[in-house]
Amino acid sequence: MFRKKSDTRTVNSKQQSPKTSRGLRVFVWCVDLFMLCLVGVAIYVVIIFLQMPSLDAILHETRPAAIVFLDKDGNELRSSNRIMGVPVSVETLPPHVWQAIVAIEDKRFFEHGPVEFRAIARAMFSNLLHGRLAAGGSTITQQTAKNIFLSREKKISRKVQELILSYWLENRFTKNQVLDLYMNRVSLVGGMRGIDAAARVMFQTSANNLSIAQAAQIAAMLKAPTTYSPLVNPDKNIARARIILQEMVRQGYITLNQARIAARQLKPATPAPNTNIYRYWTDFVLDEVESTIGTLESDVYVYTTMDMGLQERIADILPQRVGEHQGAVVAMETDGAVRAMVGGTNYQESQFNRALALRQPGSSFKPVVYLVALENGMTPDSYVNDSPFSIGDYSPQNYNKRYYGDITLATAFAKSVNSVPLKLTQEFGIDNVLNMAGRLGVGNKLRREYSTVLGASEMSLLDLTTIYAVIWNDGYSVRPYSITKITDPSGNIIYQRNPSEPLQILMPQTVDYMTDLLADVVQVGGTGHRAMAPGVLGGKTGTSNDNRDAWFIGAWHDLIIGVWMGNDDFTSMSSKITGGTIPATIFHDIVK
Repeated sequence: MFRKKSDTRTVNSKQQSPKTSRGLRVFVWCVDLFMLCLVGVAIYVVIIFLQMPSLDAILHETRPAAIVFLDKDGNELRSSNRIMGVPVSVETLPPHVWQAIVAIEDKRFFEHGPVEFRAIARAMFSNLLHGRLAAGGSTITQQTAKNIFLSREKKISRKVQELILSYWLENRFTKNQVLDLYMNRVSLVGGMRGIDAAARVMFQTSANNLSIAQAAQIAAMLKAPTTYSPLVNPDKNIARARIILQEMVRQGYITLNQARIAARQLKPATPAPNTNIYRYWTDFVLDEVESTIGTLESDVYVYTTMDMGLQERIADILPQRVGEHQGAVVAMETDGAVRAMVGGTNYQESQFNRALALRQPGSSFKPVVYLVALENGMTPDSYVNDSPFSIGDYSPQNYNKRYYGDITLATAFAKSVNSVPLKLTQEFGIDNVLNMAGRLGVGNKLRREYSTVLGASEMSLLDLTTIYAVIWNDGYSVRPYSITKITDPSGNIIYQRNPSEPLQILMPQTVDYMTDLLADVVQVGGTGHRAMAPGVLGGKTGTSNDNRDAWFIGAWHDLIIGVWMGNDDFTSMSSKITGGTIPATIFHDIVK
């Protein structure tokens, strides 16, 4: 009996053994396959990790040094090479700015790890429900990783890298620091990154000054910057901003009353002012920056002498007045501070700065000759003879081809006759005229010939304006300058202007006589009478041969304003256009 039972067990055991063995083998095979997959995935992750650039290099990307230009009052004009806004931080921002972002993008950001599995599951369910990619489950940390990589490739390898970088970010940084990185790297406007850049473009303010409504409108852009832009699609932006305000209330960031007030403040964004009206100026200043401090190693703030209101006024007036021609204006204070520079009618069409171009100044050079005469004992009441002049083959005529005979120096200057400065040059010597021009700052650019007396030697509008600035600076030297200081983003001074004492170039009596002559030009009967307005001290017209160039340089209080008009190809303008017509009128319109 016992043997029989034993035999039964033996038989059963033998019958089950092949099946059990086969199942065990399948199990072992599955375990091996699973382990092999794990090894394969691990190897794949390692390979992807090894292909990643240095994480520190990603975090501290290299970029061109940005230059921020400011006007005389510290207002920002524009920037060069800036691809990021001013860095912001959770610690310094008004709380509602970052709260609006967290409320709509990742409300459990401070509670979960680098990956939010609950959000992923919710997104997958939503996508299955809609039959398309209708929702995403990325955390702010994952989005930060994506923004740092700046890659939108839909590849598994990029997603793996994103996950690796997400875990690395949260292992290295606090949640606040990750949020800082996100706010400073997210791209919302025109290739620039950071919410500060968006705030400046959309609302002309810094991120530190955003209201609750503005913060919600910027947070609304995070889903799709163009689709929800308050500039491009204000209705969609405002609708999403309302949702964000509701979320901020629901999550306890703001009160219901604050949300209601903010909702009433939601509105389309106003485009930032056109900074091209400053471009001729900032291009000019940029050359000064590079010659002053050399190669830029980091971002800098350049404090300039520009008067923003004056620049905008000139940029508005100039194209209206010159029509189909070109023009330029320089405005300078008597100490040399350049307050405005407009080098053409439209920077987008032509970046050539005509304020620095060399052109023939015509009769606007004549004060240099008269200064020589005044220094040699003549006065405005001294008589001179206006009659035909000839030396060698050079026989210029007066503009109107009339001669007045014996007239005072003041009359000859006011009527801008040609023969008198030529005769004065013959009497006192052309070398004295060139030396005077040198004392005023432009002598080394002039040709030693009589045609120079009537403005045939080229000079720039900036040079010519400087000559007149010396006269109205009581005869003291003037060196044009455009920069007062340069700092780094922290405010540390890299360069500070340290002006030297001006030199006395002209004696007081000479200055008094010259300013009297210039005052007569803008009176009734003078060639520059169209420039007259309250506060105008005087001025001088100039017209080059064949009406190729027309000039007016005048003084209004402590401001010296030079105006040029002509054609870029040196062709003649209408014979009716002289320095006393449109240029004088432009001067008048600027100062009236």
